[in-house]
Amino acid sequence: MIGTRLDGVDAPRLIKSKHGWWFIGNQTWTLLKPGAVHSDGTVREDIDSFLRASGAYMPRTPESFALTVLTTTACNLGCGYCFQNTALDPAGGHQPPRIDRQRLDTDTIDRIIRFTADRMMRVGLKSLSLMLFGGEPLLNRRGCLELLDGARTIGMQTATMTTNGLLLTPDIAKSLNAAGLDRVQVTFDGSRQDHDKIRVKQSGGATFNTIVRNLARATEVTDFRWEIRVNVSHHNFDRIDELFEQLKGQVDATRCTVAFAWVGDAGFGYENSLRHVDHVSARFASWNVAALEAGFQVMRPTMKTTCQICSVPGGTHGAVVNADGALYSCWQSAGKRGFDVGTIDLGYMNVSQIRDRWVTCGYEYERTHPAAAAEFQDLVDGQVLDHLYAAGRL
Repeated sequence: MIGTRLDGVDAPRLIKSKHGWWFIGNQTWTLLKPGAVHSDGTVREDIDSFLRASGAYMPRTPESFALTVLTTTACNLGCGYCFQNTALDPAGGHQPPRIDRQRLDTDTIDRIIRFTADRMMRVGLKSLSLMLFGGEPLLNRRGCLELLDGARTIGMQTATMTTNGLLLTPDIAKSLNAAGLDRVQVTFDGSRQDHDKIRVKQSGGATFNTIVRNLARATEVTDFRWEIRVNVSHHNFDRIDELFEQLKGQVDATRCTVAFAWVGDAGFGYENSLRHVDHVSARFASWNVAALEAGFQVMRPTMKTTCQICSVPGGTHGAVVNADGALYSCWQSAGKRGFDVGTIDLGYMNVSQIRDRWVTCGYEYERTHPAAAAEFQDLVDGQVLDHLYAAGRL
C-alpha cells in the first residue's frame, strides 16, 4: 500500500500485549515474555543481542528503485475528499475543479525511462518497482501499457496500479497483466450503502457494484494480487462491518489484502470528524479481525519506517513523475501548482530551492499529534497481533 511517514527514523516497535510484548522489527513479529522488557520500555540486554544478531533491528534498505508515474491527471469520479481537487464544484454537483489536466505520451515515457535508468545507476540499484497512478490511470490505457513495456527494459521487478476499478474490464486486465502488472489497489468507501454516496461518478451515479464485478472478472483472467483500501471517516464508520458480507462470494478473498485508512481532511468542504480515541481503535481492530475471519489477508504491522521516495529532499531511491514529466516529492503533491521540484530532463532543483515545496506523505493529524497517532496505531496493531497469535496465524 502507499506508505505513511510515521517517524524520522527507521526503528523497531514495542507494543504491550496481554501475553507480554510484541516486538515488530524488520519483517519480524516476535512475542516477548513480560520479563524480557525492562520497566523503562527497553529490551533486556541478552534478548536485544539475539534480536540484533537475527537481523530484526536492520533498517529496511531499498532493494529496488521506487517510481510512481501519473499516466493522466484526469479522473472519472467526483469524490469530494480528493486531495487533487482545487475547489468545490460551483454547481454543487460532483465535478469539482482539479489539478491541471496532463496526459502521458510516448515521448515523455521514453524520457522517464532514461531518467529512471540514470537515477538507478547513481545509487547502484538494478531493479525497479513501478506504481501506475493518476487521476485514474486507466483513462490512459495506452500510456500504462507503454510505460510497463519501457520499465521492463530497465529491470522492473514488480508493478502496481492504483485504480478506482471502473474501467478495469477483463480484456484490459489481461493486457496489463501480460505487460507485467502484478498488483492492483482498489478502494471502497465502506459498505455499499455508504460507498455509493461518497465514491461516485461525476454524474453522481453509484460505483460499488461495477467495481466488485470488475474485480471478480479480472481475477478470473489474471494472477493479480489485490490490495483493498477501505477509507474510514464519520460518513461510513457505523457500517464498515457490512462490507465483508457484501464482498463474500464475489471476490477471491485469498488473493486480497485489506487495509483500513483514515481519510485525511484533504478535500475542500470536507472534514473527517473522527478522532483517534480508544473506541475508534477498537473498531479498527475489529474490522481487521472480521476481514481475517472472512478469509482476507490484512496488512501486518510494520516497524517505523520512512517513505523511500519523499523522506529525503532531492530524491535518492525513488521519484514521483507527473504525466508532463515534472518531478514532485510525493504523490500527495503531484500536479499541484508551485510544488514541482524538478523535471525528468534537468533533474531535481537544488535542495535549498525546494525545501518549502518538499511534501512528505502522511496525514495532517499524524504531523500535528504524533504521540496520539502512534498510540492509536499501537492499540490497533496490538489487538490484531493478539488475534493472529491466538488463531495460530503468525
